[in-house]
Amino acid sequence: MTKKLHLVSLGCTKNLVDSEVMLGRLKEYEITDDNTEADVIIVNTCGFIDAAKEESINTVLNLHDARKENSILVMSGCLTERYKEELQADMPEIDIFTGVGDYEKIDELIASKQSTFSPEVYLATESSGRVITGSNYHAYIKIAEGCNQTCSFCAIPSFKGKLHSRSLSSIVKEVENLASQGFHDFSFISQDSSSYGRDMDLKDGLRDLIKAVEAIDGVRSARILYLYPSTTTFELIDDIADSQVFQTYYDMPIQHIEDSVLKTMKRGFGEEKTIALLRHMKSKPNAFLRTSVIAGHPGESEESFKKLCTFMEKFGFDRFNTFHYSNEETTTAYNMEQISQDVIDVRADRLGEIAESSTLNSLETMVGQTVQLVIDGESDEHEYLLSARPLNWAVDIDGEIFINDTSDLPVEYGKVYEAKITELVGTQLLATLVNEK
Repeated sequence: MTKKLHLVSLGCTKNLVDSEVMLGRLKEYEITDDNTEADVIIVNTCGFIDAAKEESINTVLNLHDARKENSILVMSGCLTERYKEELQADMPEIDIFTGVGDYEKIDELIASKQSTFSPEVYLATESSGRVITGSNYHAYIKIAEGCNQTCSFCAIPSFKGKLHSRSLSSIVKEVENLASQGFHDFSFISQDSSSYGRDMDLKDGLRDLIKAVEAIDGVRSARILYLYPSTTTFELIDDIADSQVFQTYYDMPIQHIEDSVLKTMKRGFGEEKTIALLRHMKSKPNAFLRTSVIAGHPGESEESFKKLCTFMEKFGFDRFNTFHYSNEETTTAYNMEQISQDVIDVRADRLGEIAESSTLNSLETMVGQTVQLVIDGESDEHEYLLSARPLNWAVDIDGEIFINDTSDLPVEYGKVYEAKITELVGTQLLATLVNEK
């Protein structure tokens, strides 16, 4: 009888790539959504901030409570890497612990029921044998691990280490392999994508990557996630805008905009230079801008916060996320004078309101436009509505458009269509298919 596997991937899309590598190593297992019938349960955890850590622990414990007798429960990923000693001492419920270095050995660990923590952070290559999940046309490509930045609030370098980039040839081979299987849309990801190749003495590594991917047959669309202000150049912004393959999509977390807070955050770039980059991005035709900000970082005065709010209201981001400041040990902000949680929550709520308004304004500008989009399947809202995503939106995070009129065109999930956006109902765009692309 085939054994069954239940895998939960928490946190970011970089974690998802590692989870897909584990699925590739465990192909003999039948994947099940029912954790109570699984012989092996894997939780690939996130250890970024308090909320993510709490979610990881609760997920593991809930799965343990419901699992069947003699099943194997594996806890992997960033949380276990960051707190390996504490978790192994305090969580006897877990059968196997592993961190961020042994995803490609997961089959060996399960067979031996051994916990292990390799000293090196794992980085998938073209030969990793990952199983792409959630899509028949889109895949994430991890281009680097670790980070050379020293942001005051971020603990990631303490357990992921310094920047370690993949070779360009490895990335190209993986994209070529996936394109030959029918995947045509790609998102390139890392902790600091605009630093790609700097550890290999590549001056313009990300610009080189753009050119290389443009030359690959079968790639119709691509985007880059997680640019960093001080490593993003005007030339890179231009290359993205000029590309016939890469979407004019700029995802650059700014975290704040006021000079003194940026300095405290050790962001390396001040207000003037950050705004100059953002304006250059926004000047590009059909540009889509996403960012993130932190509410309540130590040193954020009421005046600094008001300045941030004013900027976020006026600039007109298409999307932005707000993070409640989380005081993380091993970071330089940990021992700074902290802002009360009540104030942090109030500030985050205010920024959340601005984000909702900003998104709504962005959606309103799309009414009447004709866009290229991919149909993902039936909408969860109604069986007569189709869920679709414009190619210049990122998968899962930027939302969906409902197709309520197919114009009698044959519908194929994963295929690119041209569609006209007809109206905005509440916060939901509706569109009519025009033709196949």
